Parts: sequence; C-alpha cells; structure tokens
Amino acid sequence: MALPKLKADATEARLAALTLPEGAAWATELRQDALNRLTAMGLPIKRDEYWRYTNPASLVAPEAPVAAVFDNGDEAPLFAGADALKIVFVDGVFDAAQSSDLSQEGLEIARLSDAMSADIHWVKDLYGKLESAGQTPVERPFAVLNTAFATDGIVIRATGNVSRPVHIQYLHENETSDAILHHVVKVEEGASVTLLENGPAAARFNKVTEVDVADTGAFHHIRAQGRDHERRAVTGLFARLGTESAFKSFTMTVNGVLTRNETVIELTGDDAIAHVAGACLGDGRDFHHDDTVFITHDAERCESRQVFKKVLRNGATGVFQGKILVKQGAQKTDGYQISQGLLLDDDSNFLAKPELEIYADDVACSHGSTVGAIDETALYYLRSRGVSKTEATDLLTLSFLAEAVAEIENDDLAAELTERLAAWLERRRA
Repeated sequence: MALPKLKADATEARLAALTLPEGAAWATELRQDALNRLTAMGLPIKRDEYWRYTNPASLVAPEAPVAAVFDNGDEAPLFAGADALKIVFVDGVFDAAQSSDLSQEGLEIARLSDAMSADIHWVKDLYGKLESAGQTPVERPFAVLNTAFATDGIVIRATGNVSRPVHIQYLHENETSDAILHHVVKVEEGASVTLLENGPAAARFNKVTEVDVADTGAFHHIRAQGRDHERRAVTGLFARLGTESAFKSFTMTVNGVLTRNETVIELTGDDAIAHVAGACLGDGRDFHHDDTVFITHDAERCESRQVFKKVLRNGATGVFQGKILVKQGAQKTDGYQISQGLLLDDDSNFLAKPELEIYADDVACSHGSTVGAIDETALYYLRSRGVSKTEATDLLTLSFLAEAVAEIENDDLAAELTERLAAWLERRRA
C-alpha cells in the first residue's frame, strides 16, 4: 500500500540527507533491512494515532533546528562524584580523550562502529532485533531510522555483577548538530549492570538503546535529560526480560523544546520485574514532553510498574501514553500504572492516554491518571508556619515528584537528583 503523500514526501526528504554507515557485511544487511522497513512505514506525521498529542515535524525535517549551546556555569555535571566508568560523546561522536579506559572486570564494552565493522561480534545477534520486535503492534519509525543510520554508540556485555556504573555523558558544542546514537546492552544470566546517562547531547538527538536481560540478570538505568536547553530529542528504549530478571529505568527531564521518550518492554520469562518511572519539570510554551510506554506481559507472575509525574508551568505541555498488554497465559500478572500532572498555572496542559489490554483471567492490573493544581490546604498549612509561598510551592512540588524518584534504588543517586530538581525550582522562582 502506498504511503500518503505528506508522509511519503517527509520521509523522502529526511532520507535524502542521510547515508548508510559502512560496516561488515552482516551490519550492512541489518541496516538495509531497517531502511526497507522505514521506507514501507514512513516517518510519522501529526495525523498518526500515537503522534496526535505531539507534532513530529521538527524531528522529521531534513536539517536539524538550531539549539544554542547552554552554559551550565559552575554547576558540576550530574553523577560527577560517582565512581563510574565514564564514556563521553560530543555532538554524537565518541571522545576517547575524555572517556575512561573501557576495560572493567565483568564487562565487555566497545564502540558501536568497531563492533559493526567486525566480521564476528556478539552484537550481531542483537542489533536491531529488539527494536524490530517492538514495532508490533505500534510502529515506531524514529527507532527504525536510528537502526539504519546510527553513526556511533556503545555496546555493553555484562558477564558478572559489575560494581561500577557505566556513565555516558553527552556534550553539546555545535548549535546545529544532529546526532543519531545506538546503544546495545546484553546482561548475561545472573549478571547485573547500572547505566547512567546525562547531558543535552545535540541540537537534535535520536537515540535507541536495546537491552537484553537474561534469566536472573538485572539492569538499572538512570538518565537526566538536559537543563534549560533548546534540544529536540526522540529516544527509544527496547528491553526483553528473561526468567526472574529485573529492569528498572528512571528518567529526569528538565526543559528542552521537544522530548519524546518511547519505552517498549517485553517480559518473556516467568517472575520478571520491569519498573519504568519519570519526573519532568517544564516551563514555557515552547516546552513539550512526551512519555510513551508499552509493556507486554508474556509470562507468568511478572510485575510491571509505570510511575510518571510531570510539573508544568507557563504554558508547558506534558504527554503520557502508557499501555499494559497482558497476553493469554500470562497469569498472576501484577501491572501498575500511574501518570499525574501538576499544573502550576491555568495555561499548561497535561494529556494522558492510559490503556490496559488483558487476555488472562488471573491478574491484578490497574491504571490511573490525574491532573490538578497545588493543594491549597497543604499550601495554607505551610504558609501558616512561616514558609513563603514560593518555598511552600517548591516543597509541595518535590513531594509530588517523590513517588517517581523513589523508584531509584540507589539512595545517593536519588538524593542527587532530588537536589537538582530543587535547584531547578529555585532558579525558576518568579
């Protein structure tokens, strides 16, 4: 079936500005397959069902929009104090000089470009595979584009319990940069690893991360997106979980023009756990933040949690689209989903589309979505005890976000992110 003209023209224009990266024969074949899939489905337009709350035009445009390089001043980078293996990308290009030695016990790590150039590499069995599986039943065209055209990234194979986190830091130095990165993480049976990510990355950023967690493995993920930055970003996080495995991901987002985070998780082994959470702070009419999550239960006694909180002011817009799909035979499923918006004025918007689709009869699944303003009773209580209105509002805002932040298991990292959220609120006081 031919694509609608608007979609076909947009796709053709975007592809004309890109070139398939070179690599080994198997890598070229995988990239060409992705290109064929993208040509068939086309890039998204506003009329598409899963894009009706978010306009993808600036993400589809052939040229990246301009985004000023933001100066963080004296503020230290997030996770700077963590004892971590550091990997640095500057406008989407790996920077070896600023990165750590990529050797660590229990961990195999390499640049994507090196892995895709090797005739034999473990990444051959994973690259693009989880992304491809995640296209059903909902198409995710930007992830397909990424699989075809990603120019850099990191591939990680955890073979044991990795004590030091892997910290990927993204730096933005070119106001017209257009970065496409693809990471692949393989957690072997019984192994565990923590991945930290932070930084503005580029003027326009397309990133896909594929995570395969084997039986009894564990993957922990914390990322912080930008701060007071004009970025436009679309990310895809695709995960597959084995028996008794664990996957936990938390994202903090502050400002930016457009952010679309897509998370697609499939629980394929019994007794697996998947937690996805996010805390978002948005200020201004140019701010638009979209979390789109799809979790599939395809095994027994699995647990999933989706906890998303968005604080919006001065005309900012927040979007949440979350779905739990329980397949036939996935008995004893425990699925929980909550999305809430806190509007600090009458001009901001929170748009939510929570969904449950259940084909098993012995499950405990729930979803809820609310939107509202600051609790006037709580605000009055704090003010009656000498707390100023702005300080009281900030305290209540942090309390609102606390349920999402609580999904972080590492107390030190949770405290650091809470401090950054508090600092953002203080800078933004009217």
